[in-house]
Amino acid sequence: MTGTELAEADIERYSRHVLLREVGGAGQRKLKAASAFVVGAGGLGSPAALYLAAAGVGRIGIADGDRVELSNLQRQIAHRTADVGRPKVRSATDAVLALNPGCKVEAFEERLSADSIGRIVNGYDVVLDGSDTFATRFLVADFCRLSGIPLVSAAASRFEGQLLTVLPEAGSPCYRCLIPEPPPPGAVPGCREAGIFGPAVGVMGVLQALEACKLLLGIGEGFAMRLLAFDALAGSFRTIDRAADPNCPLCGERPTITGPVEYEPPSCGRDGS
Repeated sequence: MTGTELAEADIERYSRHVLLREVGGAGQRKLKAASAFVVGAGGLGSPAALYLAAAGVGRIGIADGDRVELSNLQRQIAHRTADVGRPKVRSATDAVLALNPGCKVEAFEERLSADSIGRIVNGYDVVLDGSDTFATRFLVADFCRLSGIPLVSAAASRFEGQLLTVLPEAGSPCYRCLIPEPPPPGAVPGCREAGIFGPAVGVMGVLQALEACKLLLGIGEGFAMRLLAFDALAGSFRTIDRAADPNCPLCGERPTITGPVEYEPPSCGRDGS
C-alpha cells in the first residue's frame, strides 16, 4: 500500500467524506497526500489546525513563538489548562495528534521572519495565516504571492471577522491589492486592548480550514476575488468584491516589492491570538 492509499481504518474514519460525490475516495487520497501550513496556534490557528487534521490532511506545519497563557484558553481550543506555560506549538501538536495520529506534524517554535520563512514554509501546498501582527501578516502574504503558494488569510476582533484567499495566478488580487501597507503601530487595537469573543474567532478559523480543504480538493467557489465579512452580533455574513490593483507594489504592472518585507516594530493585528 502506498503512502496515499486509504487503509481500512481510514475508510471508516473518513466515511462521511467518502460518501460525498465532491470528495469520495479520490478526494480523500488527495487530502492525505496534501500539506498545509498554519501560521499561529492561537484563536484562528487552533480550530484551523484541528479541522485540517480531522479532515485528513496528511502533513500539517505549525509556527508560533509564544507560550500558552491562561487568558488564551477562552478561545484557543488546541490548548488545555494543563498546557499553560508550554510552547503553543507543542500543545497544538499534541492536540492534532490526539485527534488524528495519522497526520504528520512539523512544529516550529518561532515567529516567522524574512530570513526564516523560506526555510520553514517552502514546499507546502497551502498556507493558512492566523498571525497576530501586521508585520507577520504582510510578510506571509508577500512570501506566498512571490513563491506561488495559495494563501487563506483570516482576522478577527471583538465580534467580527474577515477572510480572503490569495491565489498565485496572474490577475488574482493579492493581499496588498486590498491593504497596500501595514497601518501605523497602534492604529488598530489588538485583542488585548479591544477584546475578542471566543466563538467568533473560532468561526473564522474553521472557515480557513474549509477554504484550504476546498483548494486542496479543487472543489467549490472560494474567496480569491471576494472578501468575506462576518458579524457575530448581527448574525450575518456578507461578501465584498475584490479586484487586482494595477498599481499594487507587489503584483501590479510595475512592482517594487520583489522579496518578503519585514516590518519593525510589529503592530498588533485583528486576530484572536
